[in-house]
Amino acid sequence: MSIEQEVNDTARRARAASHDLATATRAVKDTALLAMADALVARAQEIISANAEDIARAERNQTPPNIIDRLRLDEARIADMAAGLREVAGLADPVGEVVRGGNLANGLELRQVRVPFGVVGIIYEARPNVTADASGICLKSGNAALLKGSNSALSSNTAIVGVLRAAIESNGLPADAVQLVPGEGHDGAKVLMRARGLVDVLIPRGGAGLIRSVVEESTVPVIETGVGNCHVYVDAGADLDKAAAIVINSKTHRTSVCNSAESLLVHEDIADEFLPRIIEELHDKGVTIHGDARFCEYDHVLAATDEDWSQEFLSLDISAAVVSDIEAAIGHIREHSSQHTDAIVSEDQAAVRRFVAAVDSAAVMVNASTRFTDGGEFGFGAEIGISTQKLHARGPMGLVEMTSTKYVVTGDGHVR
Repeated sequence: MSIEQEVNDTARRARAASHDLATATRAVKDTALLAMADALVARAQEIISANAEDIARAERNQTPPNIIDRLRLDEARIADMAAGLREVAGLADPVGEVVRGGNLANGLELRQVRVPFGVVGIIYEARPNVTADASGICLKSGNAALLKGSNSALSSNTAIVGVLRAAIESNGLPADAVQLVPGEGHDGAKVLMRARGLVDVLIPRGGAGLIRSVVEESTVPVIETGVGNCHVYVDAGADLDKAAAIVINSKTHRTSVCNSAESLLVHEDIADEFLPRIIEELHDKGVTIHGDARFCEYDHVLAATDEDWSQEFLSLDISAAVVSDIEAAIGHIREHSSQHTDAIVSEDQAAVRRFVAAVDSAAVMVNASTRFTDGGEFGFGAEIGISTQKLHARGPMGLVEMTSTKYVVTGDGHVR
């Protein structure tokens, strides 16, 4: 059987499963989610053993440490995956929610209600925790999930999906609600991208190259999740203690994720006081600063290249510049931001209002770390990804963002 036939057959099974999921009650879905969470914990050692194969292969291939960090699973991370599924089980079910409605002048009753997409394909890199997150959100929102992770996480993903499928089936829902897309390399992903009619929507989650490839090559509708060149702007009106804590947390809390800060901007009025402090604190945390001429006046700073300003480092690196005023900061962000998350640190409410109004990103933080842009932190449960586009969803995509709508029109023999 060709890879095209394999992938399409997998998608057809997903379509059949999606019909059962679309009409499943919240109680049935929540019971399955809790069983999935329990199974992950109970079979954690099995998953960790599979993950060790992926880690060993990555180390042999001299994979960068930040990518290995995204790939690695341990009992704590598996427990977090299970906690995410339990949290999703506790959230309201969006399916069937009435978005708007009322009675028309002709007596017809009109309701717009939330419905699942149907079959959702997710193409993602490295992080095997996405396998559980995506499966849970898709199931709760009534969608069948077709998962295409990277070859680097194949052993981990195979083990996780095996655990989840068994738990789903044991609770009365079709195991094909969650499936791995067949095929190693890019062949399976390419077939998935062209499975229009079998797959309702694709969500790419990974680096710029992956996202660009899916957006440009797919005939299936795509919700684009974006890379994160996130900025922290320290305004003249900033509390410098808050600013230092926010910069350090945004950059160093976890470097390999898209909501980690990659760029620092500092108002020139506070540069003499703030730069020596933040440079030293970043240096103590092992961060390499790629700075402009003003930053380069100090030790521990490398001269920034033109490419550094738009770079998603995903490592202990940050670009840094001094700006003349808030308008210069906004201009810099407009030119270089990926419109994921950008933050301002300031006690000046006029400056805050200007920044919030002028910075067009999926999330704008005020006196808070960029690391808070996350479905779990927003109370959405585990997220499917963070969309940086403006259609169909923007920002962390939770349960509601994994639905579409349909109109239900009820009459009493009405004809037009």
